[in-house]
Amino acid sequence: MTQAVVHFEIIGTDPAALREYYGALFGWEFDTSGPVAPEVSEAGNYGFIGNTGGIPGGVGGGADYPGRVLFYVGVPDVAAALRKAENLGGTSTMGPSRVPGGALVVAHFTDPEGHLVGLAGPA
Repeated sequence: MTQAVVHFEIIGTDPAALREYYGALFGWEFDTSGPVAPEVSEAGNYGFIGNTGGIPGGVGGGADYPGRVLFYVGVPDVAAALRKAENLGGTSTMGPSRVPGGALVVAHFTDPEGHLVGLAGPA
């Protein structure tokens, strides 16, 4: 069974400025009230993008969060997918981490060439 891209995010050290930029550029509107894993962004500083008709996404981060753009692939078992990524030559870089108060688990890994990829799935 193949897995689909289910979310993307843009993370940087000044997330408010990034949200202003992408809002002006693409007309995106953001909701910063949702929970987010602390490994992904500062609480209250991650803006989920409103309904665009495309893949859901968010813009966040904070002073201590390195800039990156990445996508998340939906998987039924994040820990198992992360182990498989490592067995195939990738490197785990984050998680699995549960989103506070939620039923979502996320993780990050780099592929054999160093590209950052996210995994997301049920807790």
